Amino acid sequence: MGSHRRGDRLPVAAPPAPSPPRAAGGRDRYFDTLRAVALVRVVAYHTFGWAWAGMVLPSMGIMFALAGTLMAKSLERPAPGVLRSRLRRLLPPFWCWGFFVVVAMLVHGWMPGWQIVYWIVPLGDPPGDAWGEQAWEIVWYLRTYLWFVLLSPLLLRVFRSAPVAVLGLSLAPIVVLQFGWAPPDNRFGTGLTDLATYLFCWILGFAHRDGVLRRLTPSAVVVLSLAALGYGGWYALTHQAGTGSYDLDDIPYAQAFWSAGYVTPLMYAKDRFGIDFAWLARCGRLDRLVRIFNARAVTLYLWHEIALILAVPLIDLFWNVPAFEAYLPLESQWFLFGVGWVLIAVFVLLCGWVEDVAAGKKPRLLP
Repeated sequence: MGSHRRGDRLPVAAPPAPSPPRAAGGRDRYFDTLRAVALVRVVAYHTFGWAWAGMVLPSMGIMFALAGTLMAKSLERPAPGVLRSRLRRLLPPFWCWGFFVVVAMLVHGWMPGWQIVYWIVPLGDPPGDAWGEQAWEIVWYLRTYLWFVLLSPLLLRVFRSAPVAVLGLSLAPIVVLQFGWAPPDNRFGTGLTDLATYLFCWILGFAHRDGVLRRLTPSAVVVLSLAALGYGGWYALTHQAGTGSYDLDDIPYAQAFWSAGYVTPLMYAKDRFGIDFAWLARCGRLDRLVRIFNARAVTLYLWHEIALILAVPLIDLFWNVPAFEAYLPLESQWFLFGVGWVLIAVFVLLCGWVEDVAAGKKPRLLP
């Protein structure tokens, strides 16, 4: 997608009518729904391991794009205060979760070195042992998000100097890492690759916030998005030798282009057609569920792997109850998925209030 855009020469259309006003309280139900569905897909992927899940819905690309547009909005205020606010809202939920993970690994004989500082501020992947890897490996998302937040004042300034050109060229870093310079096999290299993979999606959030997307013609968006999807999909399907799978999570280069091609129409549709999902307000329970997912997004993301881990021994206990063994599908992954969500709900109730405290709000069991 990036290589087909030159400067600001993409065809543009007349500015559309202003988007409908948002719901009371500043909520954007369309974006809230995208984030909630993306989180459900993350849990499903970690339950079933479907290689095709990332192609059906590239959750991380969606979440970085939504975070990018919120960051651009926040930076209408002085940058130092915005960065402090973002750190304050991110770190306490991370510390709450990290305390239990670190203590569990220490009990199992793990002994950290100086890298334990990354359990305080995840500027790099925090250390851990193989026993707890399923729990701590998801921190890459928070680490990447944190770096994007810290870089956003500079990125936004660069973006606004030449919006369309910078948006297109934001795919250049992943191309360089793939074909020009191989990053080192360490924390720095991994972090750099993740930033390059999702840079386009983050910048796309800026483009949405600044109204750049709505000035593009539908034909340009469709053609370039299909080109990015086609290229990313082709690369994933033809480069399975290293991993034995076309799973986009294992092929960052394909992930970058697929996410770019997928997320762009989602953001463009919001800008161009003013989609607001106002109908959610008439579906009380569903609207409340979407609200909870968004208000507890960090808690849900951090604790979902632990919930899935604990679901396995819990289901093992069910086999000791004859009625459960006879009537429940204890061997089904779908049953594991359901039990996992029950435990996720428990963790949201037990630990979600930390997000309220981090945001300077009165702690509540549920928002």
